[in-house]
Amino acid sequence: MSPSHHSSALLGFAGFSGSGKTTLLRQLVSLLTRRQLRIGIIKHTHHDVEQDQPGKDSFELRHAGARQCLLAGPHRSILTWENTKPEEPDLNESLSRLSLHQLDLVLVEGFREAPIAKVEVHRPDCGTPLLCLHDPHILAVATDVPDLVAPVPLLDLNNPVAIAETIFHWWQSGRLQVPAD
Repeated sequence: MSPSHHSSALLGFAGFSGSGKTTLLRQLVSLLTRRQLRIGIIKHTHHDVEQDQPGKDSFELRHAGARQCLLAGPHRSILTWENTKPEEPDLNESLSRLSLHQLDLVLVEGFREAPIAKVEVHRPDCGTPLLCLHDPHILAVATDVPDLVAPVPLLDLNNPVAIAETIFHWWQSGRLQVPAD
C-alpha cells in the first residue's frame, strides 16, 4: 500500500452502453480487493431504481415520506435518499454520501462528462466514437482491438488482471485524483 489511508482516489469508467463497463468493473473490484484495496463504487443510471420491495418496513417508511432511510443490519446497511425533484445526479454530491475515509479507491461508472481521471471502455464493433479524442481526462482505453489507433495507451479488455495491475500502479503512484473529504 502507499497513499494515505485517510483519503480515497477516484477513477471513472466511461463508454457507451454495451461496451462492457459493468462486466469489467465486476472483475476489477474482485482483483483490486485481493490487492487489499478498499473499493467503493458509484454507478450512474438514467433509470428510476428501487432497491426495496413493497411490504418491507423500510419501503413503507420511505414511501410514507421519509427523505432518507438507513436500513442497518448486521451484515450490511443500505442508505436510500429521495431526491426532491427528478434531476441528473451530481458526482460530488454522490461522493459526499460515501465514507471516503474508509476507502482507498472509488470506481465510478458513468458520469462520462465529469472532469476526473477515466478509463474508456471501447469496442469498435459497437460502432461508437472514441471518447478519448475529446476528453483529456481519459488515461487509457480498454479495448478488444489491439491495433486501435488512439491518443492514449491501450489496455487489453480481455486481460482484466493487467488492467487491475495498471490501476493499482496509478493508485500507488498517486496519479489518480483524490477527492476532498
